[in-house]
Amino acid sequence: METLEQVKQIIKDSNNIVFFGGAGMSTESGIPDFRSADGLYNQKYEYPPEEIISHSFFMANPEVFYRFYREKIIAPMLAAEPNKGHLKLAQWEREGKLKAVVTQNIDNLHQRAGSKVVYELHGGNEKNYCIKCGHIVDFEYLRAGDGICLCPKCSGIIHPGIVLYEEGLDDYTVTKSVEAIQNADVMIVAGTSLRVYPAAGLINYYKGDKLILINRDVSVANRRINYILQGNAGEILSRL
Repeated sequence: METLEQVKQIIKDSNNIVFFGGAGMSTESGIPDFRSADGLYNQKYEYPPEEIISHSFFMANPEVFYRFYREKIIAPMLAAEPNKGHLKLAQWEREGKLKAVVTQNIDNLHQRAGSKVVYELHGGNEKNYCIKCGHIVDFEYLRAGDGICLCPKCSGIIHPGIVLYEEGLDDYTVTKSVEAIQNADVMIVAGTSLRVYPAAGLINYYKGDKLILINRDVSVANRRINYILQGNAGEILSRL
């Protein structure tokens, strides 16, 4: 309890907070994570999920990819709503306290909660592009229909806006994320195991001494973390 009160005071005193979040931010909204016992990687499917969401699989088997993508990724996102943690972060941004959200998630829940400065390390669902002509289609076009999503201009295959395995992160997004983290007085890391690189390595750019971890599992906490709050990310954030 003492740590919670300490963190509350840190938040109250700061106007330069950066939030770094992972899948645990969205599980409270009903979106399954990847690596837990009930996560996406442990579900039965005709191919291993981590293989399906790779670049090489997408190129070789786009029909199977899209069937999986709509059923296991898009459907849960459509059913989800921002939770108390998303709403709290949006509130801090409106109050001028939070400068940026850096997220590993692709569900758009931060934006739907009202956050404006959101850096999506693994992409999102709005800028889906044709691999042949580069034409951009929105999320509604991507999720509609069955089978492979094809470009309305040239009939090329639409690549979803997310970053697949074997693909690099967007340079601009990484640069802006690093800048925000380097300049932050307070950094909150929540809902992530800090195991997914290169994204997880971005916290090493933080220069301050107010690095706060909020997570159900804190066994992976590194030595740089100054404060640990164990529990569900959204619930704890709503209490700060």
